[in-house]
Amino acid sequence: MGHRDRRLGRRMVLPLILLLLAVQGYPMAFAVYISAHDYRLTALSEVRWVGLEQYRGLLDNPSYWTAMKNTLVFVFGAVSLELLLGFLVAYLLWRPVPAQNLFRAILLTPMFVTPIAVGLMFRFLLNNQLGIIPVWLRSLGLEIDWFGPDLALFSLILIDVWQWTPLMVLLLLAGLEALPVEPFEAARVDGASELQIIRHLTIPLIRPVMLAAILIRMLDAFRVFEYVYAITRGGPGERTETILFHIYRVGFLYFRLGEAAAMAITLALVIFVLVVLLFRSLRRQEALT
Repeated sequence: MGHRDRRLGRRMVLPLILLLLAVQGYPMAFAVYISAHDYRLTALSEVRWVGLEQYRGLLDNPSYWTAMKNTLVFVFGAVSLELLLGFLVAYLLWRPVPAQNLFRAILLTPMFVTPIAVGLMFRFLLNNQLGIIPVWLRSLGLEIDWFGPDLALFSLILIDVWQWTPLMVLLLLAGLEALPVEPFEAARVDGASELQIIRHLTIPLIRPVMLAAILIRMLDAFRVFEYVYAITRGGPGERTETILFHIYRVGFLYFRLGEAAAMAITLALVIFVLVVLLFRSLRRQEALT
């Protein structure tokens, strides 16, 4: 009976698998195809096979490596800050506080604003000439160019932190509320301080949830495009040009779709390696708990 149920389950899942292959498999296969061709929108009649030439060309493409570096800095900086702030806020909300549900609802509001709208909003709020935040800081004697060469990428990280820390709070708070209360009560009876409880009890118990939250946010952060498009367009210079914006520029502004496809596939491979490493770490944590 069990074997028959498994066969029935496979048959029921098969249409979904075929649909996913049709929706996702064909675009991926086409991207691999054009990455091996000199495929330009301005010369579709002159498409020719180039093999791995475009992948080898990426090794000597400084703009590609700058965009990849900017993306990795953005992902690491944004996800790290979101994890830290998200855990602190989730830990505070874990205990009963006045108007807790109202505070949670207000806290989650930034998640429901589209990233392009968030980008346009902060583009005006942080504008060095007209933005209310720089004007207020100047009244305190602070002159900060948020989108200058030194701070532009950090400003984009802060904007992402503002919008997506609530998601980290939501995930971590769900993990905290699923923890058993007995170990915490026993630790407090034994005289453990709050910091010791967090370090030796809370974090080890919630680590699998943390890794899952990091994975979710990391995958989303790699797709950063709207903030760059709405605010900096990759500038000043190439200081904020992320890999997706660079792919957009090469593919849809310079019409070199074959080269853009090669960049997209290398990005997918980088993300795949990071996901595998995080999954292995998650499996080890699940085995220990």
